[in-house]
Amino acid sequence: MDTLAVDTLAKDTTPKKQPIDAPVIYEASDSIVFTKGGFAHLFGNGKVNYQNIELTSALITMNMDSSTVYARGVADTTGVEQGTPVFKDGETPYESKTMRYNFKTKKGFINSIVTQQGEGYVTSEDAKKGPNDDIYMRHGKYTTCDNQEHPHFYLKLSMAKVRPKKDVVFGPAQLVVEDVPLPLAIPFGFFPFSSSYSSGFIMPTYGDEMSRGFYLRDGGYYFAISDQMDLKVLGEIFTKGSWGLSAASTYNKRYKYSGYFNASYLVTKLGEKNMPDYSVSKDFRIQWSHRQDAKANPNSTFSASVNFSTSSYDRSSLNSIYNANSYSNNTKASSVSYSRTFPEIGLNISSTFNITQNTRDSSLTMTLPDLNISLNRIYPFKRKNSMGDRWYEKISLQYTGSLTNSVNTKDNLLFKTPLSKWDNGMKHYIPVQATFNLFKYINITPSFNYTERWYLRKVKQSYDQDTREVVRDTINGFNRVYDYNLSLSMNTKLYGMYKPLFMKKKEIQIRHVITPSVSYAYTPDFSKAKFGYYDSYTYTDENGEVRMQEYSPYEGAAYSYPTMKGVSQNISFSLDNNIEMKMKSDKDTTGYKKISLIDQLSGSLSYDIARKRWSDLSMNVRLKLTKNYTFNMNASFATYAYKFDENGNVVESDRTEWSYGRFGRFQGYSGSFSYTLNNDTFKKLFGKGEEEKDKKKNGDEEDEDEEEDTEEKTNNGSNMRKTEQATLDPDGYLAFKLPWSVSLSYSYSIREDRSKQINIKTMRYPYSLTHSLNVSGNLKLGSRWNMTYATGYDFTQKELSYTTMNITRDLHCFTMSCGLIFGPYTSYNFSIRANSNMLTDALKWDQRSNSSEAVTWY
Repeated sequence: MDTLAVDTLAKDTTPKKQPIDAPVIYEASDSIVFTKGGFAHLFGNGKVNYQNIELTSALITMNMDSSTVYARGVADTTGVEQGTPVFKDGETPYESKTMRYNFKTKKGFINSIVTQQGEGYVTSEDAKKGPNDDIYMRHGKYTTCDNQEHPHFYLKLSMAKVRPKKDVVFGPAQLVVEDVPLPLAIPFGFFPFSSSYSSGFIMPTYGDEMSRGFYLRDGGYYFAISDQMDLKVLGEIFTKGSWGLSAASTYNKRYKYSGYFNASYLVTKLGEKNMPDYSVSKDFRIQWSHRQDAKANPNSTFSASVNFSTSSYDRSSLNSIYNANSYSNNTKASSVSYSRTFPEIGLNISSTFNITQNTRDSSLTMTLPDLNISLNRIYPFKRKNSMGDRWYEKISLQYTGSLTNSVNTKDNLLFKTPLSKWDNGMKHYIPVQATFNLFKYINITPSFNYTERWYLRKVKQSYDQDTREVVRDTINGFNRVYDYNLSLSMNTKLYGMYKPLFMKKKEIQIRHVITPSVSYAYTPDFSKAKFGYYDSYTYTDENGEVRMQEYSPYEGAAYSYPTMKGVSQNISFSLDNNIEMKMKSDKDTTGYKKISLIDQLSGSLSYDIARKRWSDLSMNVRLKLTKNYTFNMNASFATYAYKFDENGNVVESDRTEWSYGRFGRFQGYSGSFSYTLNNDTFKKLFGKGEEEKDKKKNGDEEDEDEEEDTEEKTNNGSNMRKTEQATLDPDGYLAFKLPWSVSLSYSYSIREDRSKQINIKTMRYPYSLTHSLNVSGNLKLGSRWNMTYATGYDFTQKELSYTTMNITRDLHCFTMSCGLIFGPYTSYNFSIRANSNMLTDALKWDQRSNSSEAVTWY
């Protein structure tokens, strides 16, 4: 029987060892060379992928048998190394100069590693990567400067362990600034790298304050409650016994509302205990800001702006002392408001809670609540289906109601004031009116206005003959106080167009609009006894004569009472002028441009028929000097001349100034204006033509608002710091610019000074001028230097106002600032701190001078 011959090469049935669990995908842009021993060499932008691991480098050598790779960069002709390895395990990248990695054990050795963790960068000369992505480093650095090769500052780490996206724990470390090791070292440290919202400690600041001693302040804990709310608790303590606590919270619910709340409590101890100058004050402050999103509810809104504190809080808080706005602002206002609209019936309801404080005299005004109700205009006689409006269909009416409850007191007596001392009342106002046309050009508007007030008490007055004092008796009960008036007004517009005689060849026209208005108002005499708005009592004066004193039981009421005695019949006259010039536009061949010459020139005067007396003449001028600035001037001219009465006092006579051939007695004027100057101010006025010429010459089509201080990062082998891109002027020289701005604010007031003697010949008082000038602005001394300042001068008191100056220097990774305060609280403060949010409270130095000796409170 034939048999097959057996092959001498026996088949190997031993199973092969699989070194890795997934295929390795590799590629290269230049070439791939396989050599003996199972090596694959990738030249030119090599790339190796294994599971979620990716390695890119200019040169990669891969051992196919041992599952290891070696990667390094390649030096170019200038000696700069290009294509250095970048290793990415998941989402964490690592940069290095050389790398050796085992895909199976997931371990490797990395030379000159650079990895970004959180806001900082961790670098090391030698590092070992563990299987759990942990990195063990030796001779490392930690910095938040993005120039990793040559950082402006860093912590020199002798050894460290990095857990990506978690933390870094390191041994002895030393702070190095600008390559200079500082004598600041710590035995060990820890930096968290959590990218999630988390809680943590807040490092305090320290300093010395003469009256309260050495302090630690603004230190505490931050609570990350949720994605919609947080809480920051801070404290401060002084060696002489003063202390304080504060809690601040920010909340935000998308498409609903957002806000901020802050509450502070201070205990200030000054002087030595058991000494006459020893004092203890307890102060608090509440700040609350709430805003409702417009999308939350279109028919209702709720908002709050609360800034309430005891009057001595700003005197005790260091933040207020060194804050110019807190020092100069003596009035604080707080309000909480809610409004609701009912569009189907045209009803609007709004309510506010208001507090106004004066920190100088501790006075306080609180209104709780202030309720307003309004009904939209309705036409009660209008037919549903009408072809045309009849005269009675034009009659309309509205309703406005308000309710108030307020008190004026001192802040320390607010909660001790009984409700009977609060002023309250309710007011109803109903206007009825219609508008008709007379001869097509004259508008006639008759109206009837009714006002009614409700009060829950009135005050009766009597005279006590024994004590010779006025006795006030409060009578509780419902009281109704009403009044009404009738009015009729007429107005029209007159237009005039003409061409200037000296510009006939140009297409220029001037339009003059005159708006005259005449109105008549009638009010009955509500001072009659039948209304009960006035009462009287008798008393005996010092000469023994019996006199009668008239008063109103509703004096000081929330909505007052009819104060006009007798019948009132007033005729008012007003004249308004507007002058504009229309000329052919140079830019638009088919259009015209309007120039306002006098935006408004108006005057108003009235005559009381019942008293046969003219009112004072009021005049107003408004000029639009520039696009963003309008000049306003309001002045008043008295109609009647001065005279001496039988006692030698100066009073107004019944004879008008017009009878003496004079226009009127100028009583006074006040106003203010402001203007801002900057680099472009004079260019727009004087250099516009040259600037456009230079642009055309150089073919510069870039945006005029482009910043000249744009920075670019150089990569010339030494990895120097960021350098500024130089800008050349049209002549080829380095362009010089010094950005600056100055805001000038001038306020003035001219009034009759009746404290001085009157001029008997002219019967005029001398005029007094009070005016002040405020100056603020900034000056950019370089790309990284900036100076801001604010000052002022009171020409009446002849002294400078509160003056501040702040200079800041951007040190790339750090910010240095210096503040100077002149006048009250004369002092200085200096600060240098890291820009990183994680290090700004830990890596900083603050120095402040003592300002307590310069404090003067009235």
